[in-house]
Amino acid sequence: MLQLYKPEDYKRVLETALLAAVEPLPLAELKKLFDDPFDDDTWRTLLDDLKRDWAERGVELVQLASGWRFQTRPEYQVFLDRLKNERPPKYSRAVMETLAIIAYRQPVTRGDIEDIRGVAVSPNVIKTLEGRGWVDAVGHRDSPGRPALYATTRKFLDDLGLRSLSELPPLAEIERMIDAHSDETPQVPAAPEQPAGRDAANDAGAEDDPAQTDAFPAAEQS
Repeated sequence: MLQLYKPEDYKRVLETALLAAVEPLPLAELKKLFDDPFDDDTWRTLLDDLKRDWAERGVELVQLASGWRFQTRPEYQVFLDRLKNERPPKYSRAVMETLAIIAYRQPVTRGDIEDIRGVAVSPNVIKTLEGRGWVDAVGHRDSPGRPALYATTRKFLDDLGLRSLSELPPLAEIERMIDAHSDETPQVPAAPEQPAGRDAANDAGAEDDPAQTDAFPAAEQS
């Protein structure tokens, strides 16, 4: 078995585990790599040193909501996109608006979302977000019918390159971040871009349809 004697040896094992991992690895999982019971300060030093080792490369080590992972730096993503045969998924305005409301007002019920948007929310919209792993029911409101309360997940934060909800960007930037996300290549969000405004007339008296468009919500941040 490989013997570990110095910090570089431990960093090499950490690097190998993180590069081989499919999902972000939390500290609790990383601790399983070694028999030595390092304290949290030592772990932080090892991870910070490893992060600096990769500072001048096209891939970087980042800490997300679910743990640590290597991911592509945004400035190189445009080149990698040329190798893809399929485009990242696009979502309808209804899906994007619903996601934004949940992200900034959570936990919310379907009725809350409908009150904010002024239009009925199709069950398929919620199912789309749940299927993506970005939204989940976290409880029920103590009111008639006990409606489900929805909130975003750790995967939502991971896919946007965030560690916590406190790092959510201004509402106007979130569309760009979600559009930049790809299943195959995790990445940090690109530079913010002003999205198209909402056409409220198209929503009046209509029920949401997950048909694919690129418009973005105009709901206010709470």
